Amino acid sequence: MRVLQELARVAATVTACALAACALAEDYPTRPVRMIVGFPPGGATDLVARIIQPKMTEFLGQQVVVDNRPGANGIISLDLIARAQPDGYSLAFGHFGGLVISPAIQKVPYDPARSFTPIGLMVTLQNIIITHPSVNAKTLDDYIALAKAKQGQLNYASAGVGSPGHLAGELLQTMVGIKITHVPFKGGAPALTSLLAGHVPSFFAVISTAVPHVLSGRAHAIAVTGAERADALPGVPTVGESIRGYVATNWYGLLAPAGTPKAIVDRINKALVATLGSAQVTQPLNARGIDARPSSPGQYAKFIGDETRKWLPIIKRADIAP
Repeated sequence: MRVLQELARVAATVTACALAACALAEDYPTRPVRMIVGFPPGGATDLVARIIQPKMTEFLGQQVVVDNRPGANGIISLDLIARAQPDGYSLAFGHFGGLVISPAIQKVPYDPARSFTPIGLMVTLQNIIITHPSVNAKTLDDYIALAKAKQGQLNYASAGVGSPGHLAGELLQTMVGIKITHVPFKGGAPALTSLLAGHVPSFFAVISTAVPHVLSGRAHAIAVTGAERADALPGVPTVGESIRGYVATNWYGLLAPAGTPKAIVDRINKALVATLGSAQVTQPLNARGIDARPSSPGQYAKFIGDETRKWLPIIKRADIAP
């Protein structure tokens, strides 16, 4: 009888918790939602957040606040969301660097497979190799020749150690046998500022931040790193047109802390999908070479796993160290 009574108590507790979770989800959200971005204002990640923020606010019915927490290639922001309450009021951008690259090269304070609840993939975007106009390299062949002539002396900037731009540079070195020196910054915006000022000669940048400067002539585009040319810069070739098999893209998705109730996750995903289907969002994204890729939570979880399996051997072969 004592066993039966205990089982009945546990069942009643579980039922009560489930009903409370359902009630919470029905009311959600009742206050502003924080969306943590792991990079400084002005970079590509921040740009995407600022573009989607108004529509997310509209579709959730509560203010969505962009909270920039830069540092350590986004690790700081992901650690914050891993420790946050799983109530749907703290979300974060999940990205290639923080979920795939950094965990492969160093110890991180979260488990990329267990510390988060995926909400949905948001966008994919290419990297682009850009140079300061003073650099005597106008094509990818020129850039490679310059690197070979100055082994180890040609510098390239990235948004940080283990960032997608860093990995794109390492992949180029591995595939063509050159040595270029990596100069990491705390985000894409400061790296771009340094390139435009002529302090670094080249930058493996996320395409969205580079497009206006390429169009204005303040930076020169060498090549994009995706499988196809970017609609925003159709005259710029892909690296793969010269180096067979080269592809290096970036992506962002939305994460909640592990344990966030499914009903809340579904509510946020519904708002995210509607946001990414709005012309007010897709038009400015496309103008910067960014493609909206809305997905379900399950599809985003599978995507992260597929990306990890694809890139882990490349990361190890490149011997990237933090």
